[in-house]
Amino acid sequence: MKHIVVLTGAGMSAESGLKTFRDADGLWEGHDVMEVATPEGFHKNPELVLAFYNQRRKQLLEVEPNSAHKDLVELEQSYNVTIITQNVDDLHERAGSSQVIHLHGELLKVRSTGNEFDIQSWTKDLIPGDMCDKGYQLRPHIVWFGEAVPMIDKAMEICATANILVIIGTSMQVYPAASLMHYVPEGTPTFFIDPNPAIESKGQLKVITETATMGLKTLKELL
Repeated sequence: MKHIVVLTGAGMSAESGLKTFRDADGLWEGHDVMEVATPEGFHKNPELVLAFYNQRRKQLLEVEPNSAHKDLVELEQSYNVTIITQNVDDLHERAGSSQVIHLHGELLKVRSTGNEFDIQSWTKDLIPGDMCDKGYQLRPHIVWFGEAVPMIDKAMEICATANILVIIGTSMQVYPAASLMHYVPEGTPTFFIDPNPAIESKGQLKVITETATMGLKTLKELL
């Protein structure tokens, strides 16, 4: 069974009604990224950071997977499909995808500030005073700017086994995630789904100029 590796970004979830964090002016929901998505921001104003992610969590619980998420699940009938996502939502899992790697963490999980491996599921508001068993404050299980990306090595290993690469809803401009496409074997057929692509089809690269939901339907026909 051929192995399809799928790299997904914010455009994958946008059609579910999930806002992309970063606005056109570079602010995240009206906040400077350094205030709400860095260890320094959390140390300076934990109440603001926790409130920011509480709003993101509430929004996530109000939306559903879209047809693009479901089409990726359908591909599992004919292919071994591994999804490597930059998204922190759980829409791939809710749709039914069986192999999902989260590069940037998960919104519905929290972890101890005293032990990065002490991770637990979390769906309600997270507030100052919510502690782990050892008495450390809990924080969102999100990879903030300036922090290491713990799953990147595993993602590189997975990309090296790809027979087909599919990129959806990401410009592939954010590193280290952007480097992953360079780890697939040379000559691997690659499909890039984006309504406003900055690149053109060439050689083994096929650009599908459509949104995620429409592009996945086109991809299934091509495969």
